[in-house]
This record gives sequence, structure tokens and C-alpha cells, in this order.
Amino acid sequence: MKHVSILVPESSVLQSIADPQYLFSAVNHFMIQSGRKPLFDVQLVGTKKEVILNDGLYSVHTELLIDDVKQTDLVIIPALFGDVEHAISLNKKLIPWIVEKHKQGAEVASLCMGAFLFASTGLLDGKTCSTHWGFANQFRSMFPEVALVDGHIVTEENRLYSSGGAISYWNLLLHLVEKYTDRPTAIHAAKYFAIDIDRNSQATFAMFRGQKAHSDITIKHAQEFIETHVEERPTVEQLAEKFGMSRRTFERRFKQATHNSVLEYIHRIKIEAAKRSFESSRKNINEVMYDVGYTDTKAFRTTFKKITGLTPIEYRNKYNKQVHFN
Repeated sequence: MKHVSILVPESSVLQSIADPQYLFSAVNHFMIQSGRKPLFDVQLVGTKKEVILNDGLYSVHTELLIDDVKQTDLVIIPALFGDVEHAISLNKKLIPWIVEKHKQGAEVASLCMGAFLFASTGLLDGKTCSTHWGFANQFRSMFPEVALVDGHIVTEENRLYSSGGAISYWNLLLHLVEKYTDRPTAIHAAKYFAIDIDRNSQATFAMFRGQKAHSDITIKHAQEFIETHVEERPTVEQLAEKFGMSRRTFERRFKQATHNSVLEYIHRIKIEAAKRSFESSRKNINEVMYDVGYTDTKAFRTTFKKITGLTPIEYRNKYNKQVHFN
């Protein structure tokens, strides 16, 4: 029997508590149907008997308080909601408990923005982690010792797991089901819940907004210039000269402020503009490519797929309903 402790933190997302409970319970049912014994003993665990969520709209009744959990095999940290720093402070009693259970041999898995509480334990220092793509910059600022992996849906290292944004945590849950049972059972669960079992990137869903939460005013002006001249192809040297710096100084300050190199930032801005065009216009691939400052078709396709995980045609077909009525 595998003991699964699903934490019920304050300021967490109800669905990310209910979904893993539902999945592991369903897998037990599948195993019984196939003549096997159920594997998972699933319990909701917290620091209080009743946790109020969503400003009082919901309450979750925990089955065990953390001090009553003698042994567990898997700890699941659900997604946090709202101000993550405030949420971490509300749940600080969970932090030493998570560390203790990991030392005792338990595996620990965070779902989406549960990675913020997970990282607060120090267990992820020097290790890889995923979280929601929209909060990657904040995560890096708060936890510089953790190697955040852009775009990944599932990370696994030293009995520590994390997932990407929103419902992509289903892929991590299915990964754990496969690990504890077998591939056919995981496939059965994936089909039952209509989840693409082997999806491994959240890049298709990411929107690049440019990292502006820094205090380097000159670099902010450079970012704004790049964003408002998306059709142009400035070199790093030209940008450095325009903003009164040597190339080396400009690149260093840009990377320090945005966590992207200058060229990476330029490409991300151009591809984001291309994505918006594919989503809302009837322009063909070449028209969009020229609009965002590319002249080499192969380079455009390669860069687009590297950033989004899809080719330009695949992306347009996925997100532009107009193409289905032509």
C-alpha cells in the first residue's frame, strides 16, 4: 500500500486538492476491476481540521493533522493562489514537516504554483523545478538557488517532482501513477480523464510578456524599443550604441535585468507577435514572417518551433478558427 498525503494549504486552489484525490481513488477502482488489490491510501492532511479557501466560498475537511501522520510515501503540494509570499507565510508550519517527511523517505511533488511553497523548504536548492510559465520570473527572483526549467511540464530529481502551469499537473499525476503501478494502468487513467499522457511541454501555451520587474531604466527603454520595432532587425551592437553602452556592458545588464540574452529577447518578442498574428488574421506564413522581421523561412520556422513547440502551420491550425472555414 502506498500512503499518499495531499496537503491542504491555506490560499490554495481547491481543484488541485480534489483532482489528485479523485485520480488516485479512480486508479484504486481500476485495479479492483482488473482483479488486483487497491494500491493507494489517500488522505487529506493539514494544520487545521477545516481549511477555508477562496474567501470563504469553500471549506476542506482534512482527515489528518500533520502531527498525526506517522509515515507517508508521497506528499503532494497543491497549487497556491493569489499573493504567493503571503500564502507561504500562512503555511510556514508545513515547511519543516515537508522536509522531515522527505528525510524519512517520502517523495514530494508540487502542482503548478505549489512550487513556491516547495522551494521554500530548501529541498529544491541546486535542483530542477517547474512551475506556471506566467510566474517564472517571480520564482527566479525569490528562489535563485533553484534551477527553474522553462516550459517543462514534469521534472523529477532525487524523489522531488514538480509540474508546469494550471492543469498540466495531470501529467505529473499520471507520471506518478505509472511509476507506482504500470504503463497500462496510467494509460487507462489518461483515457478515463481524457488527458494527453505524454505531453511534456507547456511552451505552446506560454505568452511572453517581457520581464519588466527590475530597476534598470535604460534596459527597460531598450526592451520597449525592441517591442515597438518588432519588424526591424537591430544588431546587439546597434542597440548597445543606441543606449550608450559597450556591447559587453549592454549584454551583461540586459541579461541581469531580464534573465534573457539580448538575442533571446528579440526572438521571443518577434515570435510572440507572430503568434498573435496567426491567432487573429488570415495572413500566410511568409506574410507573418516578414511582418515580424524575418527573411529566412527556415530560420523563422526553426525559431518558432523551438519557442512554441509547434511549427507555424500547426500553431495557426490550432489557435485560429478562421482557417477551418476556408
